[in-house]
Amino acid sequence: MAYGASLSHAASLRLSSTIYAESLSLSSSSSTLLMGAPLTFSSSTPSGQESNFRRPLMVISKKISGLEEAMRIRRERELQSRNPIKRRPPLRRGKVSARLPVPDHIRNPPYVGSNVLPELSKEHQFHDSEGIARMRAACELAASVLDYAGTLVRPSITTDEIDKAVHQMIIDAGAYPSPLGYGGFPKSVCTSVNECMCHGIPDSRQLQDGDIINIDVTVYLNGYHGDTSKTFLCGDVHDALKRLVKVTEECLERGIAVCKDGASFKKIGKRISEHAEKYGYGVVERFVGHGVGTIFHSEPIILHHRNDKPGFMMEGQTFTIEPILTMGSIQCRTWEDNWTTLTADGSPAAQFEHTIFITKTVPHTVTNAEPIIVLNGRLQPFNKRAFLLELETKGSLNQANSKTLVSY
Repeated sequence: MAYGASLSHAASLRLSSTIYAESLSLSSSSSTLLMGAPLTFSSSTPSGQESNFRRPLMVISKKISGLEEAMRIRRERELQSRNPIKRRPPLRRGKVSARLPVPDHIRNPPYVGSNVLPELSKEHQFHDSEGIARMRAACELAASVLDYAGTLVRPSITTDEIDKAVHQMIIDAGAYPSPLGYGGFPKSVCTSVNECMCHGIPDSRQLQDGDIINIDVTVYLNGYHGDTSKTFLCGDVHDALKRLVKVTEECLERGIAVCKDGASFKKIGKRISEHAEKYGYGVVERFVGHGVGTIFHSEPIILHHRNDKPGFMMEGQTFTIEPILTMGSIQCRTWEDNWTTLTADGSPAAQFEHTIFITKTVPHTVTNAEPIIVLNGRLQPFNKRAFLLELETKGSLNQANSKTLVSY
């Protein structure tokens, strides 16, 4: 679940981004001059300088490769303009049903019972072996729930129905749905459709053929939060939207790839921005990743755009990376519910999220583990096709006597 940066903080980030963009533009100009400069050769060049002769050719070759990439992207945009996305009706809020109950025996997070939004904790969260085992259990459950939620995405289903199914699966596993009651949030999962950047509240609106929907799942299990999200395709989705979703997931993967003990946090935003810009997408600055563990939202703040924020990753640390990409403006507007946040111009947005555990060498994506379920008393990996067949045969998750296994 993305944490919203303060307006003053976001403004300072935009300023630093502007300064960076100006310096980048100067650098690009220099490169253009170099690429356009004529090469002169002398027949009297000594053979001993042959290596110096080769070096400019290598530079020119690199620039031509960059030109080919730019031409490829231009061709894609021309094809997109010939087959533009049909303007969809703007998102409208449906009816929000009553808050779902949680059994008394399930442990609640400390913020439950207050409608006040908790402040971002300044504590960086590190974990010993027992803490990591508990984090893994929470994250594996979150991953299983998210996979299950994805199987429900189809035209005509309401986001409220998805919320009810997610809620039931979480409490059946003995966990608490972290969004429920967080700062007054009324539901157990966030469902963000089309132009909704994040924090969409499930309601009576039916999904339409061609929609995209981000489902953001966080569970609180044995005192630890596991946080993950994914954007799903609903029915027959336009190729341009499919590309947005694909590139957003690739941006997350590139951000994860730079993570390791001692790496700079700002590298995450650099890698994500570089990839998004190749396709002309904007990277939202207003919402950020965050530390996660026994506390839902804490330092470090993870910026997904280019930035100069100081700080380095450390072994044993856990945090989320959750970039939001848009096809238009990165500015946003929030509904009166103080949660649902849409792109200012109504352009589509997509988001992916994983919880990351930092090790000495490579990052471990704890919400990307193979989900495990118990189906009719048999322990087995989550298999989407088999799971759907079982549900179709038995009628529902509960009737199939299915239960998520949580072990550590």
